[in-house]
Amino acid sequence: MENKILEENYLSIIKALGENPEREGLLKTPERVAKAMQFLTNGYDINPDDLINQAIFHEEYSEMVLVKSIEVYSLCEHHMLPFFGKAHIAYIPDGKIVGLSKIPRVVDAYSRRLQVQERLTIEIRDCIQRTLNPIGVAVVIECSHMCMQMRGVQKQNSVTTTSAFTGLFLENDASRKEFINLIQAKLH
Repeated sequence: MENKILEENYLSIIKALGENPEREGLLKTPERVAKAMQFLTNGYDINPDDLINQAIFHEEYSEMVLVKSIEVYSLCEHHMLPFFGKAHIAYIPDGKIVGLSKIPRVVDAYSRRLQVQERLTIEIRDCIQRTLNPIGVAVVIECSHMCMQMRGVQKQNSVTTTSAFTGLFLENDASRKEFINLIQAKLH
């Protein structure tokens, strides 16, 4: 049902733009765009806390765990244009670790919603802090925003960086510096 409503609305948009929706190239466009939008916003159907809670393991490891260069694809909630880039996420366990694939899944769950990068950064940080209760969490996200590059100010080489920290990453400069050095390093 929702797909049909989306299709009808995209058909109306095509007409409002002055295009001919009966033109061969546009015949199935409303259906394709509706499916694409459902995929690009499927994060509303996912509970990120549940993702992490499915794969928590008790482990006495107490050093930084970093997953870096996680691809981010999202839609700006102001213009519904894409923004994309990389997320770098670390935590310092306090008796619990999570299956590593769950961290990128949390990124996807929050980024597959209409978003702003600032909120996305905080939502990821808070989810990991809430579910694992680690000694600290660090999140840095770097993205290019199509709303800024292809319209508006039109600055094609601009990149937006946001960060959010908890615990030891806030309190201890050495931990924060280690995190920043690791995300900048080319270790592989």
